[in-house]
Amino acid sequence: MPLAITSHEFPEGGAIPAHFTCDGADVSPALAWSGAPAGTRSYVLIVDDPDAPDPDHPKTTWVHWVLYNLRRDTNALTEGVLSDLPPGTREGLNDWKRTGYGGPCPPIGRHRYFFKLYALDTVLPDLGRPTKAQVEAAMKGHVLEQAELMGMYQKSG
Repeated sequence: MPLAITSHEFPEGGAIPAHFTCDGADVSPALAWSGAPAGTRSYVLIVDDPDAPDPDHPKTTWVHWVLYNLRRDTNALTEGVLSDLPPGTREGLNDWKRTGYGGPCPPIGRHRYFFKLYALDTVLPDLGRPTKAQVEAAMKGHVLEQAELMGMYQKSG
């Protein structure tokens, strides 16, 4: 069974409810995963938007959340997880230059948001408050398998 990540809050390719965006409570959705490959020692979760700022003319990938060193026995995150992250989990910086989840908040158009889960064969060293690029560099050569969940969001009005 391959690595898979899901949310009961929205289906693959479906609309992310406003509750999880800047138009709502701006809290992270509940996530669950299964199918860890043999040898998994930790997970990395990166949430980003490749359609920024305008899906018709994307210029950058906006990073919404970076978590690393999720324990191998972790298979879910609850809605709005903050201080109750699993023990040992480390947070990286999002593109607002802060740790934690920052929900979808597109300035224009319908954007795609990718919740990317990586199973690693190692536990990464303490990287401080790394960027997505720094976490990706540290996990290079250690990714056993990757799964992703994509949701869509467009502001109303």
